[in-house]
Amino acid sequence: MNALMVCPECGNEWVPAEGGADETGAAGERVIKDSVGNVLSDGDTVTVVKALKVKGSPSGIKAGTKVRNIRLVDGVDGHDIDCRIEGFGPMQLKSSVVKKA
Repeated sequence: MNALMVCPECGNEWVPAEGGADETGAAGERVIKDSVGNVLSDGDTVTVVKALKVKGSPSGIKAGTKVRNIRLVDGVDGHDIDCRIEGFGPMQLKSSVVKKA
């Protein structure tokens, strides 16, 4: 879409050349924070803080759903958590919709 990239699942828009507002740690690695500012790491358990619509599912993911054993990935569109949710299967989430449990 012109100079913007658009995620077909959530509608998030971004400029590909833009570095984003992500912070980097002392060793140059990326620091990913949850919705309240806690630093996330691989293997953490998180809780979904708001209801999410899922394409192809009539119910979606309810707020308060616990997600165990997350994996952090470099998602250029904001989807920086790779996980498996019981009843839905493998999925990618944004760190802005989860809270560290």
